[in-house]
Amino acid sequence: MTIQLDFAAVFAEWPMLLTGVTWTLALTTASVLVGTLLGIACAWVRARGFGSALAPAWLAVPVGAYVEVIRNTPFIVQLFFIFFGLPAAGFRLSAESASFLAMVINLGAYATEIIRAGLEATPKGQLEAAQSLALNRWQIFTRVVLPPALKKVWPSMVSQIIIVMLGSSVCGQISTQELSYAADLIQSRNFRSFESFIVVGAMYLLLSIGIRLWLNWLGTNVLFGRR
Repeated sequence: MTIQLDFAAVFAEWPMLLTGVTWTLALTTASVLVGTLLGIACAWVRARGFGSALAPAWLAVPVGAYVEVIRNTPFIVQLFFIFFGLPAAGFRLSAESASFLAMVINLGAYATEIIRAGLEATPKGQLEAAQSLALNRWQIFTRVVLPPALKKVWPSMVSQIIIVMLGSSVCGQISTQELSYAADLIQSRNFRSFESFIVVGAMYLLLSIGIRLWLNWLGTNVLFGRR
């Protein structure tokens, strides 16, 4: 059996592919910014010895439940619950808003445990030194504990961000115009499924490599500086 490949038919739809890449990067960027902040906040609550001053102890219970539920259910179920389930409770969101919210919630749960590992690896002597300088808990957390903790776990965070970006492909199931949605629409028009998904698969690969390289550079040269 001979397969006649026609990639020109796929590349002829480049505006659709460009729109897909734009939405994929936009959703990833926005969800990473918000999801990382959510992960830091939740890690602060869950980490031993850091959340008690500014967060009530009982917050550890709902935060723990949130982390366990999200980390042990499929992303597509979370997405469908937000997009199809919440309207029954009176909360109707657009496909893009539901995708963004689902990605934030998903990344936040995984980031919580990644960042908590960095927080709890803080040497006790470092905390005692900060306390001897009369720093309050907020100053200790933001200036002494968090920066080195993030540096320790940055490779893991980068990997999780790549996973979130690749997971955005599921959002096409609710008609978010990201890259996999573009591939599905293109193949439905020209019936070139094989070529369409080869091209989009290669684009996801390039995006993953590019984002990983950029995040590694960002961590080394901007966020944590050279050591």
